Amino acid sequence: MMRKFVMALAAGAALVFGAGLAEAHGPSRQKVIQEVTLNATPDEVWAVIGKFDDLSWYPRAKSVEIEPGAEVKPGEQRTVTWDNGEQTTEQLTKWNPEGHTYSYRTITDNIKALAVTNYSGIIAVKDEGGKAKVEWTGAFYRGFPNNDPPPELNDEAAIATVTAAHQMGLDALVEKFGKAN
Repeated sequence: MMRKFVMALAAGAALVFGAGLAEAHGPSRQKVIQEVTLNATPDEVWAVIGKFDDLSWYPRAKSVEIEPGAEVKPGEQRTVTWDNGEQTTEQLTKWNPEGHTYSYRTITDNIKALAVTNYSGIIAVKDEGGKAKVEWTGAFYRGFPNNDPPPELNDEAAIATVTAAHQMGLDALVEKFGKAN
C-alpha cells in the first residue's frame, strides 16, 4: 500500500512539474529573408548602404550617432533615432566590405522602435549578372517574451513588423536605383 502511494505521489509530481516545464517554454526565434535585384552594380549599391554609420538611405532613420573617429569594425556601436523619436543601439558583429556584407544586432531593445526583441540583421549585396541583388535577413524574438503575448507583440506581429521594416528599406533602394528586369 505504501509503495502504491509513493508511486502515485511520484507520478502526480511528474505531471505537475512536467506541465510546468512545458508551459515554461518561451517564444521561438523567428527569421525573415527579403531580397530585391536593383538596376545598379553591387559597388554602386554598396556605396549607399554599406556604411554602418550612415542610414540616410533608410526612410525611418532620422539620425545615426557613432563615436567620433571610430573605425568601422566589429564591436562598433551606433545609436539610431527613428522617425517616431525612439532610439535603439546597434552593434556591428561582422564587417566584410570586400564581400559587400555586414551583420549587426540590437543591443538595446525598444519595442516602440521595432516591436521585437534580440533582433539581428545581415545586409548583403551580391552580383547577379552585373546587377545588385540586395538580401536582408532578420532574426528576432517577438516583443513579449513570456507566454500569452498580447496580439501586437506575438510572433505573427513580430514577423509582420520586421517584414514591413525591411520592405521599406528595399522599396527605398528600388526608388533610388530602379528594379532590375
